[in-house]
Amino acid sequence: MLKIDRLGVGSKLTVALEGRLDTVTAPQLEKEIKEAIDGVTDLTIDAAKLEYISSAGLRVLLSTQKIMSKQGSMVVKNVSEEVNEIFEVTGFSDILTIQ
Repeated sequence: MLKIDRLGVGSKLTVALEGRLDTVTAPQLEKEIKEAIDGVTDLTIDAAKLEYISSAGLRVLLSTQKIMSKQGSMVVKNVSEEVNEIFEVTGFSDILTIQ
C-alpha cells in the first residue's frame, strides 16, 4: 500500500510517499504526478516514509525526472538506508538528485 500526499505552492510541488512503491502502487503515483506536474518547476519527492521501491517505482521516478529536466528540477529527499541502497545498486543514485 502507498499513501501519497501532495502539497503545491505556486510552481513548487512536494509529493510525500509513505509505504511501498511497487508494481501495484506505481500506476497510482504516476497518475498523481501527471495530474499535478503541469506548471511545476520545482518538484520534491519526500521519501521519508517510503519503505520499499521496486523496478516499477524506479520507472515512475525516471519518467518524472525526464519531464522535470525539461521544465525545472526534481530532488528526492529523506531517503531511507534501504531505499538508498536500491538507488545505488540500480545506478539511480547517479541519475536522480538525492538529498
